[in-house]
Amino acid sequence: MPLLEDKEFVLPASRLTAMVQEAHDRTLACVSDLRDAQLEVPRLGVVNPFRWELGHCAFFYDVFVLRVLERRDPVMARADELYDSFSIDHDDRWHLDLPDRRATTDYAERVRDAVLERLARAAPDAAQTYLLLLALTHSDMHCEAFTYMRQTLGYPAPAFGGARAPAAPAGPLPGDVAIPGTTFLLGAERDEPFVFDNEKWAHPVEVAPFRIARAPVTNAEYRRFVEEGGYLEPGLWSRAGWGWRHGTGAQHPVHWHRADGGWLRRDFDRLVPLEPHAPVVHVSWYEAEAYCRWAGRRLPTEAEWELAAGGAGKPRYPWGDTEASSGQANLDAAAMGCVDVGAFPAGDSPAGCRQMIGNVWEWTASPFYPYPGFVIDFPYKEYSAPWFGYRKVLRGGSWATRPRFARIALRNFFTPDRNDVYAGFRTCAVA
Repeated sequence: MPLLEDKEFVLPASRLTAMVQEAHDRTLACVSDLRDAQLEVPRLGVVNPFRWELGHCAFFYDVFVLRVLERRDPVMARADELYDSFSIDHDDRWHLDLPDRRATTDYAERVRDAVLERLARAAPDAAQTYLLLLALTHSDMHCEAFTYMRQTLGYPAPAFGGARAPAAPAGPLPGDVAIPGTTFLLGAERDEPFVFDNEKWAHPVEVAPFRIARAPVTNAEYRRFVEEGGYLEPGLWSRAGWGWRHGTGAQHPVHWHRADGGWLRRDFDRLVPLEPHAPVVHVSWYEAEAYCRWAGRRLPTEAEWELAAGGAGKPRYPWGDTEASSGQANLDAAAMGCVDVGAFPAGDSPAGCRQMIGNVWEWTASPFYPYPGFVIDFPYKEYSAPWFGYRKVLRGGSWATRPRFARIALRNFFTPDRNDVYAGFRTCAVA
């Protein structure tokens, strides 16, 4: 595995042990409060059976850590037949003879124990560190997926995370910042402790001068688009976007509800007044594209987004190279929802853009393609390559994103119809 051979970053066993235990606890906490009946979810294209998702998270450690490092047999004899996401079609996961809740948790605990025993027995090297970071970030992604699946299904908010009390109002943040044109290194640097294959490697791209919004589009701004008939005007939508809108019947974001001349928003299992200065969330790329056309704006490319987030100095985060503090970004379910776009000024980018990490993932104009020189030398070979050309790039992370997963260079990617994830967008001025 060339990628592993090139890595030199090593974390101590004590820290990796704590990270594995914490990630295990958070994954189980994603469903610990749900009744057994609530684990039996309807077959939808944007959810998985919850017991399958739990088993799959453990299976990933089994395959990409234990089997790679120790050449050992699977922890569960039937695991490959049940939890391999690339050999089991999505719809078939509802027909599997999955272990019950207790047996699924037992499998996860046995995998966890085997990983911790390995860490206690042998000092981590660079390869083990990298593989564990891969498994940990995979768990992070699925914890966020559990959270937005609960939103899709109308379940209560997860028991972990911050208080459900409304965040202190911070208001809007209107206006643009001007970004000078430059030749910019797009992508991850080679000294990064952990990268995905689609981030490799930083390469020069020429970016023309542009103006980008200081903050994501708010509910109040998006409400005008809805109330002025934006969903009913075919000229604002691309051909594919209009096909999606017509097919779904959408006339507003998926969780909005009209009420007495105003709007409510479904927040997990409750209706709340639409927060005017919070970012619009749960909108598809098609909806973002149509809004931009209505507003005389456009989506940023991912190169523009990355340049606005960090500048030419290539920090890991808008505020520098240290992981987010509580005052810099809305991450890790600390607020259990979106906050006003004016919040977290301490996390501003060098250019003056706010919340480029956390609160909502941001759609970009860019299709998900490999960077120049891409090769499949990644342990998880199916992570990126099957999806090139079919998805759009999102950047930044949401309120439910775990802090170690959210970095400027990170590329998330979903199909343009997805409106279940915690995605919004910011806009650029049209030249």
